[in-house]
Amino acid sequence: MQIVFGPILSRRFGVSLGVDLSPYTKQCNFDCVYCELEAKKPMDTQTQIIPVETILKSIQHALQTHKDIQVLTFTANGEPTLYPYLEELIVATKKILQGYPTIKTLILSNGSLFQIQKQALNHFDIVKFSLDSALTQHFKRVDKPSKTLDLTTIKQGIKEFSMQYNGELIAEVLIVAGLNDDVQSNKDTAAFLSEVNVKRIDLSTIDRPSSHRVYPISNEQLYALSALYQGLNICVVTRKEEAITITQQELNETELIALLKRRPLTHADCEILLTKASVQRVANMHALGQIQTKNIAGVVFYCVEHKK
Repeated sequence: MQIVFGPILSRRFGVSLGVDLSPYTKQCNFDCVYCELEAKKPMDTQTQIIPVETILKSIQHALQTHKDIQVLTFTANGEPTLYPYLEELIVATKKILQGYPTIKTLILSNGSLFQIQKQALNHFDIVKFSLDSALTQHFKRVDKPSKTLDLTTIKQGIKEFSMQYNGELIAEVLIVAGLNDDVQSNKDTAAFLSEVNVKRIDLSTIDRPSSHRVYPISNEQLYALSALYQGLNICVVTRKEEAITITQQELNETELIALLKRRPLTHADCEILLTKASVQRVANMHALGQIQTKNIAGVVFYCVEHKK
């Protein structure tokens, strides 16, 4: 049984050690069609529970070897917020990490239990949740949730948590071909997330073998959908093995400022969407202070600060 795994290099969070709160078997209240774990009926509680002390000992042992990580990531073969002693665990973990002041704590959640676990979640430096669609029909098709879960309640829990959480709240929208890749689903999801205090949205698609016969969309489609999330910090997570054929834009300084006001861009976005001359123009404008950068949980965006 391996509770702590890694380190792994995350493109979005840096060097991370993972903490698996369900190493024995899949325990989840969703059965997402894109999950790489075996398809399994959703469950509302964990039936196999690791003692808090066992997890803490594994964390302490791993940190003795891996002192230079950037993030300690709490996850599960399933949903980590199903772990019944989550608050006790994270409070004790933060005490251990007092000896490692540069390491942040992160939890990867499906967002379904924010109302129940908000006290525990408040202790994490970074909370990342999934919302694959704000429309009930699409949500059910992609995430196959437990019948006890209601999307309206889930969204309310996310919104309420976001308003009192002081850490970095990250959302992920994973697009599945034919299920939630339509304009309306993404418009509604963007509208909801614009009301939530999220720092960043990761827009992605299937990148690993999944438990169901479902398919990814192309990188070009991801970038097309990202345009619907205007005014939000969108990180488009492209599939590395797939080439991107997008007509690159040649923009002057005024046009670049207008674009960055609508949607902050990462350096990778700039290299994909803009000509080489425009990318250099962005770098020059940043050096002159005409545009700024902000680091959101390990991803750097070019942006324009709004004058108050």
